[in-house]
This record gives sequence, C-alpha cells and structure tokens, in this order.
Amino acid sequence: MNNLKKIIVAVVNKIRRLLGLLWILTGPAAICFLIYEAAQKISANPVQDVYLPWVIIITIFTPIAIGFVIFGWYALKGEYDS
Repeated sequence: MNNLKKIIVAVVNKIRRLLGLLWILTGPAAICFLIYEAAQKISANPVQDVYLPWVIIITIFTPIAIGFVIFGWYALKGEYDS
C-alpha cells in the first residue's frame, strides 16, 4: 500500500510539472490573443468607446498573465511537489 502511494505521488508530481509548462505557455498566449482582438476591434471602429475598454482589459490581465508564467515556472521547477 505504501508503494502505491509513492507511485501516485510521483505521477501527480509529474502531472503538476507538465501543467506548469501549460501555464507558462498560456500566459503569453492570452495576452497575444487579447492584443490581437483589441487591434481588430479598434481598427474596425477607432473611437474612444471601443479602445478605452480594451486598454483597461489588457492593463488588468497583463499582471494576471505574468502570474500564470510565474506559477507555471514554480510548478515546472517542482516547488509544489508534495
């Protein structure tokens, strides 16, 4: 029973590390997607009612995306292993 628990913990730790890589890739991808969408919407209708919300959204989500990358880095390095 103890060996089974060690195997499960090892598998879960590997999954955490793989998901860390996913988090690292998700952060910049989300910001790129937001900037792409904002550029399309703003170029279609360049008025303040369109670009101001996009500036606010990108400003708020940039630190969140940076947090995704940091969280993923720590997961990839094994900081969350049990």
